[in-house]
Amino acid sequence: MAAWGHPLPESAQQGQPGRTVKTPVRTFLIEDSPLIRQNLIGMLEELAPVRVVGAAATESDAVRQLSGGEPECELVIVDIVLAQGTGFGVLSDPAVRRPGRQFVVLSNYATSEVSRRALQLGAQRVFDKSNDIEALVDYCRQIAAPAA
Repeated sequence: MAAWGHPLPESAQQGQPGRTVKTPVRTFLIEDSPLIRQNLIGMLEELAPVRVVGAAATESDAVRQLSGGEPECELVIVDIVLAQGTGFGVLSDPAVRRPGRQFVVLSNYATSEVSRRALQLGAQRVFDKSNDIEALVDYCRQIAAPAA
């Protein structure tokens, strides 16, 4: 069972013979719930070629960290409802944009309106926390570059 509470898909098992090793995607997680944040980090690092390099619980903390040079990351996973501010505020702030940095939304509120707005603000994908965890893991696998 994965840390998130879903069974591990067989394709996600580590150490499969013949499986291509991929360079971990440096990932920054914006999630206000400490329990969800901890579970997501454990699940993503276990099931996908992901290394979580930073996290924030508020819009202002996320913007501060992402607009500085550190931590370097290729993927930012953004919740919409935060302890302070919103994920939309993060997505709309030009200071967080970097070449090669992708943004995806992971939210309990992945309605068509939220998805439309997130995509307009530059998110590449929108995932529903209750239904799309495996799709998020698959997305992380797709963007991971094969090891050199």
